[in-house]
Amino acid sequence: MSRRGGGGDGGSSSSMSSVFYADEYHPIQAGSIDGTDILPHDNGVYRALLCSKAALYDPFGDPKVTGDPYCTLFVGRLSPLTTEDTLRKAVSEYGRVKNLRLVRNIVTGASRGYAFVEFETEKDMRRAYKDAHHTFIDDSEIIVDYNRQQLMPGWIPRRLGGGLGGKKESGQLRFGGRERPFRAPLKQIPFDDLKRLGIPPPPEGRYMSRFQIPSPPRRKRSSSSDLDEKEKRDSKQHRRARHSSSRRPSSRDRSRVDERRN
Repeated sequence: MSRRGGGGDGGSSSSMSSVFYADEYHPIQAGSIDGTDILPHDNGVYRALLCSKAALYDPFGDPKVTGDPYCTLFVGRLSPLTTEDTLRKAVSEYGRVKNLRLVRNIVTGASRGYAFVEFETEKDMRRAYKDAHHTFIDDSEIIVDYNRQQLMPGWIPRRLGGGLGGKKESGQLRFGGRERPFRAPLKQIPFDDLKRLGIPPPPEGRYMSRFQIPSPPRRKRSSSSDLDEKEKRDSKQHRRARHSSSRRPSSRDRSRVDERRN
């Protein structure tokens, strides 16, 4: 059920035992432990908010990002020793890997500790999303997530003050992801204060049990009514074409008509 993050009944017993996942990215909300903050609490959140308002970040502008985002898995907290071959072998347990990109420092070539893995099918990606989280590769406990860069509206990356998660226990923590979800709000979001400050309200999302696994976005498919309508149009055009061709006399028929006239 879709609910406003930290909405009116955020303090009810049902939501107090749950955590909240946002469907869209909101810089100030991501910097708030329960999604109720109305002002950025550090320079990173402020930077992310400016980028969001000015639309300075293009999630599709990175030429290195290729492949189907619905089949792509983010893998983080990798060991510096993990190579492309090691990672490919580990994630191949969950399905066929189509493409893999271990992000490296452009100067030193050293691994930056995260990668993007594109599977052959969306089913394989979802299997890895469910089962590979908190497994170990080269003695390092990894985390996995879906491709938020292209699938989460409003996404701002960590380098611009956004992102989610983080291991630091003081400063620049980000919430809302499966690794560090929002806590159930202890108070209502002050929507009047947000409006007065010109800050958009937090996006809609959903409350879930702490033991449930949030599902990645699903590919939008054409509805059956749209398909039926398309089939009807194609069938109608086909009948028209057949009808017009049947009414058009052949060259043999035209020559016979000319002979009779002569």
